[in-house]
Amino acid sequence: MIKGLVVEDDAQLIRALRINLEARKFGVETTSEGNTALRLAATRKPDVILLDLGLPDMDGIDVIKEVRKSSGVPILVLSARHTSEEKIRALDAGADDYVTKPFSLDELLARLRAAVRRQEVPAPSDEVAVIETDDFAVDLIAKKVRRGDRTVRLTPTEWHILEILITNPGRLITQSKLLLDVWGPTYSEHTNYLRVYMAQLRRKLEADPSHPRYLITEPGMGYRFEG
Repeated sequence: MIKGLVVEDDAQLIRALRINLEARKFGVETTSEGNTALRLAATRKPDVILLDLGLPDMDGIDVIKEVRKSSGVPILVLSARHTSEEKIRALDAGADDYVTKPFSLDELLARLRAAVRRQEVPAPSDEVAVIETDDFAVDLIAKKVRRGDRTVRLTPTEWHILEILITNPGRLITQSKLLLDVWGPTYSEHTNYLRVYMAQLRRKLEADPSHPRYLITEPGMGYRFEG
């Protein structure tokens, strides 16, 4: 059973989410407070978190940042904040998706399933299990990245993007293909998502993120990995 943690202070929305998720065989825990959410995320180890940004005790962005210090669990933001700046802040903090209120439950459930699938995507069965560069190594079986003697923590979405690029060395992967493969057909215009996630990957993997050696942008077209 997939375990979901709903962090939301709207009692009616919590009830609707619980009914719909439990009907689809999700286990559901709920809280209206960020501090409680952090405790539950650490102790109950949910498979996915649905998070409102407007919580009574702390900002949801801070919840994302705290969770990301120790976990790569998929986080879907549910928020009435609809500006591009707010979406970028949430994604940059480590959220995997951003759903603006009011939303269709069918759309939310589709995005939820996609987030869970991204975490569960099996590793490629190619002969090469570990891809090494001068700066980092990627273990495709264990889904781990190392820089020197430390493990680099990636979110499920960051891992999915890196996996697509690194298993196609030298090949241009178009923006539209990445958006389709990672987020699905409803995200074909969300190129800002890619900019945010590529910037995060470069900060984590490149020696000089402003002059990337491995994760290359082809302006207006897409991205490629150079080993």
